[in-house]
Amino acid sequence: MFSQQSFDFLTLLTANNDREWFKTNQSQYEDRVRTPALNFIEAMQGPILALSPRFTAIPKKVGGSLMRPQRDSRFSKDKTPYKTNVGIQFRHFQAKDVHAPGFYVHVANDECFIAAGIWHPESQALNAIRHCIDENPNGYKKALATLKQGGFELTGDSLIRPPRGFDSQHPLIDELKRKDFIAIKPVTKAQVCSDDFVEFCSKEFEQTRSLMAYLCFALSLDF
Repeated sequence: MFSQQSFDFLTLLTANNDREWFKTNQSQYEDRVRTPALNFIEAMQGPILALSPRFTAIPKKVGGSLMRPQRDSRFSKDKTPYKTNVGIQFRHFQAKDVHAPGFYVHVANDECFIAAGIWHPESQALNAIRHCIDENPNGYKKALATLKQGGFELTGDSLIRPPRGFDSQHPLIDELKRKDFIAIKPVTKAQVCSDDFVEFCSKEFEQTRSLMAYLCFALSLDF
């Protein structure tokens, strides 16, 4: 699985973030980063299925759970071509992109974390989640309590003003202002490199199950 060599390669990539260097060192990337990541994804297939048979762990170089190393720099001032992190998303089988409900693992030198939820959902999906919270607050509150108990924190962007159609005095107004519903828990490099990282992620993701079930319910997705 992951090792200190994975982090060492990401350090080198940060210092040499250009296509020519990457091409020259492609075999290092394969050995130290991509292969460990694909092995991790394969090992997570059972645990992800146990959480919900609707989510997938696909160990493919392209089009699976491993996010591609190339950055989309079209709309960014930063034109470096490669990401200096490893991103892994176990997505809902009905979902097509990163803006769908999923379990996530982030490995980088500056921070490592595991996460679950939905990031930057499109306006229709965001509206559906907000209306669900308004109409079914108890299930959402229970999900929040489970997350807090498990050491996860809901994070992401929020509106400054209340969303259209919702009263500023709504008891869950801060939750309704959210534009992301992502629960994050930091992990250490030592945990990422440990032999039981798969088991660790499996147990930790269990704490996020109620949030994922709630989001799927709000979006009329099977769970």
